[in-house]
Amino acid sequence: MSTSDARKKLIDQIRLELAYGIVNVELDPEHYEHIVDVSLDKYRQKSSNSVEESYGFLELQPNQSDYVLPKEVIEVRQLFRRGIGGSSTGGGTHIDPFAMAYTNMYLLQSGRQGGLATYDFFHQYQELVGRMFGRDINFKYNSNNNTLTIVRQVRAPETVVMWLYNYKPDDVLINDIYAKPWIRDWAVCEAKMILGHAYSKFSNIVGPQGGTTLNGEALKAEATAMMEKLEMEFQNYGEGSEPLTFVIG
Repeated sequence: MSTSDARKKLIDQIRLELAYGIVNVELDPEHYEHIVDVSLDKYRQKSSNSVEESYGFLELQPNQSDYVLPKEVIEVRQLFRRGIGGSSTGGGTHIDPFAMAYTNMYLLQSGRQGGLATYDFFHQYQELVGRMFGRDINFKYNSNNNTLTIVRQVRAPETVVMWLYNYKPDDVLINDIYAKPWIRDWAVCEAKMILGHAYSKFSNIVGPQGGTTLNGEALKAEATAMMEKLEMEFQNYGEGSEPLTFVIG
């Protein structure tokens, strides 16, 4: 199901929750789009089920430090490289001496030395050399403008792997077995709150048979009570987030 289809189906369910078809619901399509956006924002603000781990590739360019990532990315945890130090691509002056040392000292002698212990020892050597000679890339990620800043002068093109935390797309949350009911219920509360504010402006409408009393205050009270109940779902992990593990201290 596409994003537009999932969103349309959710809006149709919100209309039915408001008794659309039985009574006249004075909400425009813009209101339904707004309350769905508000509900998704609220869920992402409160629930750990709204984020996921992912991996992405980034092509580093020479003499460029800043890279703008998609708006869904909320944290860059680590960057992974292919080489041990320096730049792992290119030739001539861009040859990595530590990668060449790896080839010379280990791979060319693989027929004379080997075994799991040797692999483990060389892996520790690789980690030490990496820490000392630039395998790890220092960076800073600004989640406000989605800018990743590489704290290093890149001298040759290089592809790195990013370990990311990002928001789940809208259609994934709307179709999630745990998130969907919460988002729908919160959206219904937002709709009742909008209708309640509108009805409260004119609590009584004069008519030929004595007039009509609108239930604006009742709708707002009902929406407020339901919102408090939905807020408790986060504490009880009923909206799909994982409970806390052992906490020491």
